[in-house]
Amino acid sequence: MGQRLKDRLAVITGASRGVGAAVAKAYAAEGAHVILIARTTGGLEEVDDDIKAAGGSATLVPMDLSDFAAIDDLGRQIFERWGKLDILVGNAAILGDLSPVGHIRPEVWQRAYDLNVTANYRLIRSLDPLLRQSDAGRVVFVTSGAARHLRPYWALYASTKAALDAIAQIYARETEKTKVRVNLVNPGPTRTALRAAAFPGEDPGQLPPPEHVAETLIRLAEPGFTETGLWVAADAPPAALATDGSIH
Repeated sequence: MGQRLKDRLAVITGASRGVGAAVAKAYAAEGAHVILIARTTGGLEEVDDDIKAAGGSATLVPMDLSDFAAIDDLGRQIFERWGKLDILVGNAAILGDLSPVGHIRPEVWQRAYDLNVTANYRLIRSLDPLLRQSDAGRVVFVTSGAARHLRPYWALYASTKAALDAIAQIYARETEKTKVRVNLVNPGPTRTALRAAAFPGEDPGQLPPPEHVAETLIRLAEPGFTETGLWVAADAPPAALATDGSIH
C-alpha cells in the first residue's frame, strides 16, 4: 500500500462504478480516507468491500447529487466530524440524449445540467470552506474531450462539460493565492457505462479500463502538486503536468 495520500480526506462522486470506483480504490490504497458518493448503495458497498479487503477505509454516502440540500448538509457533516477536507473529485456525470438540439427533451436537458454542472457548483459552494482549512486542498473535476471537439448530436453532454470546464478554471483563478489547487482531467475513451451508452457498437474490450485514469488523479491530489487550472489528458506523462494547462 502506498503513502502518497496518507491521512488525506477525499470526497469522490460517482464512486460506485467506473472511473469513480477506480479512483476511490486507488486513493484508499495510497492512504486516504475516502468519502464515497453515489446513488446506488449496492455499488458503494461493493467498492467499500474492495477497499477494506486491501486495508483501506471509506465512508459511504448514498446520495442523488440533484438533491442540492443534501450537498449542503454534506459540508456540515464533514465539518462536524473532520473540520476540513483535503481532496474533492467531481466525477459523477450522465450522458443525456444524443440528438439534434431541437429534439432534446427538456426534462433530460435539465437532469443533465443538474448533475453535470449545478451539482459541481453546489459541491464547491458547500466544500470550499473545508478545502481552505486543508494545508493543501486539491480539487479535480472529470471532464471530456467532447467539450472541445464539438460534434453533431452532442450538444447536451458537450455543453455541460464545457460549462464545467469554465467553472473549474475560473475557480482555479479565484483560489490561486490560497492553498487550494483546481484541475480538470479528461479520461479519454475508457471502458465505462457512459461510454457504452454513447458508442453501443464499440467493442469495450479495445478500451483501457477505468484504472488507467487513477495515476493522474493521484498526482493531481498530492499535497506537493502545486499547478492549478490545468486541463490534462489522463494518460499525460508526469512532465506534462507541469505545463500551463494547454494539454488536450
